Amino acid sequence: MDAQSRGRAEGADPADQWVLNPQTGDYELRLDGGPPPAPPAPSVPRQRTPRAPGPRPGGTRERAPGPLRDEDTAPDGPRDSHRRKRKQPKRSGRRKALMWTGGVMGLVLVGGSAFAYYWWDRLYGNIDTVDIGDVGSDTVLGDGPANILVIGNDVRTGKGNEAYGNRDNVTGHADTTLLFHVAGDRSNATVVSIPRDLMTEIPDCETRQSDGSTKTIPGSDGTTRFNESYGVEGRDPGCTMRTVEQLTGLDVDHFMMFDFNAVKTLSTAVGGVEVCLEEPLKDTSGGTKLDLPEGKSVIQGEEALSFLRNRHGLKNESDLDRIGMQQKFVASMLRRLKEDTLSSPSKMLDVADAATKSLTVDKGIGSPTKLLTLAKELGKIDLKNITLMTLPVVDNPDEPTPVTVVPDPVKAPQVFSMLQDDVSFTEVKKQQKKAKDKQEALLKGARAEASAVRVDVLNGGGPQGAAGETVAWLQNSQGVPLSANQGNAPAKVARTQLVYAPDQADQARKLADLMGLPAAAMKPTADAGGDGPMTLTLGPDFKKAGVPIATPKKVDVPQSRADEKMCKG
Repeated sequence: MDAQSRGRAEGADPADQWVLNPQTGDYELRLDGGPPPAPPAPSVPRQRTPRAPGPRPGGTRERAPGPLRDEDTAPDGPRDSHRRKRKQPKRSGRRKALMWTGGVMGLVLVGGSAFAYYWWDRLYGNIDTVDIGDVGSDTVLGDGPANILVIGNDVRTGKGNEAYGNRDNVTGHADTTLLFHVAGDRSNATVVSIPRDLMTEIPDCETRQSDGSTKTIPGSDGTTRFNESYGVEGRDPGCTMRTVEQLTGLDVDHFMMFDFNAVKTLSTAVGGVEVCLEEPLKDTSGGTKLDLPEGKSVIQGEEALSFLRNRHGLKNESDLDRIGMQQKFVASMLRRLKEDTLSSPSKMLDVADAATKSLTVDKGIGSPTKLLTLAKELGKIDLKNITLMTLPVVDNPDEPTPVTVVPDPVKAPQVFSMLQDDVSFTEVKKQQKKAKDKQEALLKGARAEASAVRVDVLNGGGPQGAAGETVAWLQNSQGVPLSANQGNAPAKVARTQLVYAPDQADQARKLADLMGLPAAAMKPTADAGGDGPMTLTLGPDFKKAGVPIATPKKVDVPQSRADEKMCKG
């Protein structure tokens, strides 16, 4: 029985099985003429537990028990004829959809109305999932901030895609990758583009094999291009997630992956995307047939993909220039959806079908039910409070003629720090107050005596000799004799972190007072029992002992907002 046939009763059209409930005003499915299906039973939420810095052995993430959202409890089962019956989603009586797309970005889901059930199973059959083991979250969106990684797969399979490079690569690599940070109160979001030619360390990665076994793929020997975090040596999207976690110090909850075909089908499904150019843009390399005039154009299909892949004719003909064009495309697509697609049921269904056919996700969001939950949360964010930027980078100093880049040693840690503290890049007063309240709440409580503070200090990216100098400062001028220099950390961290057990909270607060640590640096674990010392890992935001580490309120990097029109007037 195929995806479109599931839900039929004796050959009846699915739309004929929906009956208006006069009490609620909603349409409800009745397969056997009986009463409408009962609403799903409430379930217990779950929350995530902060992790210690550095790589996790085998990619394991500890979690603390906590509440699960109702949407997360729908049984999804394998996509075949033996699939367990899934609970029907709650219906609001309104047609809803949400899509995020750019060169490799999209999400469209539809819920409510008599139409929806017919398409629900069809969309489910479109979605591909990857088991990435313990990395990520099995909760769609818990309370607090969330991070979603949107990976652009540069695989060249598909009609016409051979023009963009090697078609023999059937796996692809991580091309344009977007880190989508959603604020805890859903008032704002930040989209950070990670260049594919960024030099970074790739950690060891535990992957699931087709036979159910696990295989640990060794990380990089030193730094390598970011795009090798997927598709090289059998690395899966979970490896890209771990790479971003190590780079940024953020926990990545989910991934979505799209290929070149997604750009063509999605841009066509919405009726084209408006772009504006200050001067004509033509691909003189012959790789594509891109030829756009100065001013406004509406592009879709092959032309849209050529636009997003093109570097020729741009200022420096670089990947960074291309990322800037892609961000403008993303903003234009979002406005198109809000202003046009949401009001057209036929367009919604076309976009939903196109998006899910090109979509690969982790199991935590691997069903229409879960994706709809995610869409509803993202839909709360006003476009004016969505910031788009590129990770601050500089030319790679280790190359005589740089073709790769490295994180800006000053601005990149500032961006990571703001994301870790959930500080908005837009003027959202509610969010700013919440960040201040978080700092005060975490550091509120009893303090241990300095002589009782036990801490191991490691250097995970701070100045050379920072661990030894900090221990000397703690022992000689701050009265912390139980501090010890443990040298370099096993891996670099994105920012300074203090890891401690729950019953060491008084020690942690005291050390935070002495060193000027912000709330984002405090990393309590789920493990009770602080018999050993706490672990303080100094990151690139650490200047010297005695100088407080403050989360910046803003950072001087190029930014744009999703509500900014590419075409003026």
